[in-house]
Amino acid sequence: MNIYLVYGAFILIVLLLLALDLGVFNKKLHVIGIREALGWSAFWICLGLLFSLAVYYIYEHHWLDIGDLKADNISGQKALFEYLTGYIIEKSLSLDNIFVIALIFEYFKIPLIYQHRVLFWGIVGALLLRGIMISAGAIMISQFTWTVYVFGLFLIFTAIKMLISGDEKIDPDKNPIYKIVKKFYKITDKIDGMHFFAKVDGKKAVTPLFIALIIVESSDVLFAVDSIPAIFAVTKEPFIVFTSNIFAILGLRSLYFALAAMIQKFRYLKISLVFILSYVGVKMVLSHHYPIPSWVSLIFIAVILAVGIIASMIRSKK
Repeated sequence: MNIYLVYGAFILIVLLLLALDLGVFNKKLHVIGIREALGWSAFWICLGLLFSLAVYYIYEHHWLDIGDLKADNISGQKALFEYLTGYIIEKSLSLDNIFVIALIFEYFKIPLIYQHRVLFWGIVGALLLRGIMISAGAIMISQFTWTVYVFGLFLIFTAIKMLISGDEKIDPDKNPIYKIVKKFYKITDKIDGMHFFAKVDGKKAVTPLFIALIIVESSDVLFAVDSIPAIFAVTKEPFIVFTSNIFAILGLRSLYFALAAMIQKFRYLKISLVFILSYVGVKMVLSHHYPIPSWVSLIFIAVILAVGIIASMIRSKK
């Protein structure tokens, strides 16, 4: 089967899941409680982990020609480790993204009942943008081997910047996309139900929901600049990079509703992310000289993330 049909089938499944989410399970507008959010988070995580089995069999048995696309043909076990490692990296980095999303909603005073709609379309946009960024990254790495060193050093720099940076602040006037929208549309500060656009004095205007959406989207692009090179440090297989990234993002919305209220309690999570980004940066720089086995990366990243979360939980109880 043609590789484009493989990607097309995967994207079709993702779109079907999103359609069921919005059109069936969340058709009625309502505030998503923590219990419901935890249930959906568990569903998306299980789905992402189960897909790792599909990755194993696809590469182990060379289904759909994916395993034969490259000269350095990888085994099913190696593909499995790479997928899981990439999934955990993206999932852990998305936790930091949740804090920024919470700040955006708080700044624009978006009611809880409408936040689900903003995040839904935000994730649809993120899937498209990340698909483009992953394709560009794969082409750069395959055509220019020195790109690996650039990505690795960039991740190390990002880790240092994360370590010394202060609290995040939201300033829409500094957002280039917000400036562009402001040139073409009138901006109203009034919420008009779940609508992104409204009529103000007979003219079309954008509501705070739309502004929150474009800032969430642009923020995700910035996070993707960190997370996508981090996954390329684990694997050069575009299919593994794409699928692990997408499955991690699919659960971001429900994870936000489950953790947004208590994300600040995870005070040591940031340190864990610093170690993870530093590790994958070093791994990328050394990849051509001293390659680190996939299973080592999986264990190291999982342990570092777990230590940060457990330490945060213990500290919050004191």
